[in-house]
Amino acid sequence: MKKFETEVHLSREMSLLDATMIGVGAMIGAGIFVLTGIAAGVAGPALILAFLLNGFVALLTAMSYAELGSCFHDAGGGYLWVKEGLPKWNGFLSGWMSWFAHAVACSLYALGFGAYLEHVLAEFDIVLPSLGFLTPQKVLAAAIALVFGYVNFRGASETGKVGNLVTMTKIVILGVFVGFGLQIAFGRSDWQDAFTPFFAHGWGGIIKAMGLTFIAFQGFEVISQASEEIRNPRKNIPRAVFLSLAIVVPIYLLVAVASLGAVRPEGMTSWDFLALGKETALVEVAKTFFVGGGIMLLFGGLISTMSALNATVYSSSRVAFAMGRDRNFPTFFSKVHPKNFTPNLAIVFSLIIVVGMSLALHIEDVASAADIMFLLLFLQVNITLIRLRKKRPDLDRGFRVPLFPVLTIIGIALLFFLALYMFTYSPLGWMVTGAWIAAGLVVYRFYASRREVEHLHKVEALGRLERKEYRVLVAVANPATTESLSKIAVAVATQHRAEVIYLHVIEVPEGQPLQTGLEERSKTASFLEKASGFAASAGVRVRPIIKVSHRISQGIVDVAEEEACNFVIISRQKDPTFMERLFSSVIDSVLQESPCEVAVLHGQLPSKPIKNILIPYGENIHTHLALEVAPALAAYFKCKVHIGVVLDPDTTETERAERLAEIRKRLADFRINAEIHTVVEEGILQGVLMLARKADLILMSGRTGDFLELLLRRSLIQEITEETDCPVLWIREYEEKKSFWKSLLTTRTMEEEPHE
Repeated sequence: MKKFETEVHLSREMSLLDATMIGVGAMIGAGIFVLTGIAAGVAGPALILAFLLNGFVALLTAMSYAELGSCFHDAGGGYLWVKEGLPKWNGFLSGWMSWFAHAVACSLYALGFGAYLEHVLAEFDIVLPSLGFLTPQKVLAAAIALVFGYVNFRGASETGKVGNLVTMTKIVILGVFVGFGLQIAFGRSDWQDAFTPFFAHGWGGIIKAMGLTFIAFQGFEVISQASEEIRNPRKNIPRAVFLSLAIVVPIYLLVAVASLGAVRPEGMTSWDFLALGKETALVEVAKTFFVGGGIMLLFGGLISTMSALNATVYSSSRVAFAMGRDRNFPTFFSKVHPKNFTPNLAIVFSLIIVVGMSLALHIEDVASAADIMFLLLFLQVNITLIRLRKKRPDLDRGFRVPLFPVLTIIGIALLFFLALYMFTYSPLGWMVTGAWIAAGLVVYRFYASRREVEHLHKVEALGRLERKEYRVLVAVANPATTESLSKIAVAVATQHRAEVIYLHVIEVPEGQPLQTGLEERSKTASFLEKASGFAASAGVRVRPIIKVSHRISQGIVDVAEEEACNFVIISRQKDPTFMERLFSSVIDSVLQESPCEVAVLHGQLPSKPIKNILIPYGENIHTHLALEVAPALAAYFKCKVHIGVVLDPDTTETERAERLAEIRKRLADFRINAEIHTVVEEGILQGVLMLARKADLILMSGRTGDFLELLLRRSLIQEITEETDCPVLWIREYEEKKSFWKSLLTTRTMEEEPHE
């Protein structure tokens, strides 16, 4: 049997707000809680300027992420872009570096958690023993890393509404901190003294602080990693990237001002006091605000470090998993646990890096190593942007970096300068980073380069150039109905020389991340293989897709829009129960948003040959689309088409003749050779049932009806479907709809136009 490369897509369920909150949550994380005190000791009051300049450097790279994210809408972000735009070894090295960068970031967050938890235990007079270099902070860091490694192994992860709630909690805590801090700082007449001398450690201190805290500004890249889940990514990814920076940078500046200005320790400067507190400096500052201020910051620090740790354990292990799947790593990295469907070995190897870095290095060196790696990663993304402007001018860019390539080149220079300058602050951090990059080049030279496969995104890009415009989407879920749906799809595709897309939607329960559904795709592989093989054997081009969504119906609509499908085919039970009707009605109400015709097959096609297709023709039955599809079905099944006309008993001979003449004219327009049968009945339902006695398939078209109509009462189409013995193929005609606000705007514009 021919093998088909199955595409896996995530459902686009994230709004602009959700995407923005992802970026904000990633930036307002452990970095600001853990690194503010350390950076204040390095830069002095000029920490404020360091944060501002870091915001500018981040903005230059954010522009590159906004442009590339607006035209590449697959999950993966920078790793995939570098593979697309730069030589193969750059693609491997970017993944290798991304894996390490996220793993070392995990170490930083774990050490931050250890420091905060040690502080909490000290409040209860619990002092953990120190075992040489194994300080309590390091032991607690290793322990929490293992805990969240296990959480990821079990498949749990912070998502959606929970993630937004955690982000809002962190913003509120920092907001309270800033409010009290600014009130105290500027309530003093000599408030300027807290910021004098501003350049306490010169420009060297500012640059070191920038490099040290840059990790707190890189969270916008997470938005691009989730691009396959974001609605209207062409517009929303650039918006979310810039909005997240616009929210976060002012917060960072205010935190720096409040931290430096609120405390007046005796015998030392405020920045020396912050440096003494190191990871928990903000806690010490908050203690001076009000009773419980320190506890509030401890709580904020703990949830920030745990939230960041959970997310980055997930990210680092998935990078290793993806590289194993691409054959850049040994294939066991791409193996999933048979019960939990998580990449257990990728998680284990990521944890080895996390725990090893936590135990071996001081927190300053860990932060430096992570910062250097992210700086070099962003540098590659900026180079990729320049390369793709020349290599792929055809890309539909929703945003373009202004003053190109000047701003991009400035961004590259600043990132490279910051990375190099970090050697003066943490030579050990640079040594670790350099050793990892060198090891990556060795692995690529002697292993990965020999096994490397072209990324699926490139295959898709080339394949789409060869495809015709017409696409038929078949949503398959039940093996029992797959063959029937395939026959309809092949008939339509043959007429239009179309491609058939077989879609299976993996439904993930609300509250769980869509990525958990990725591990279940192996269950549906053979199912899609069989379905695709049926159409391929008929000489039709086939492409299988697995969509991961929180709702099956939304997954179908998403693929219909993303793939610009012309025809969607789904199946439904012929005689549904109340609950099945409830489920089906929800699907139908969503499918009204599909940008194409939708065919619903009620029941299954008979195993015997189809000889007669009946198209009911009545006053309340739409037939236009049914007549369009009829020739394709007649040619495929080699059968006859019958037009069934239901006449009212009061119909006169003249009216009957006019009706039949109209039908013959329409059949001639559609070039259909069909027999016309008439029956006189009081009701359309009874007439159709009489005509359908010898039919093998009924073909109808019309509208869906709204949710309550389909749920609480039976429409004419549904009554015909349930009363007849043969299957019914019902086709919903596509009607372009405008939103209420768009319609209102159009109406007002027309009213305001001057009349001549």
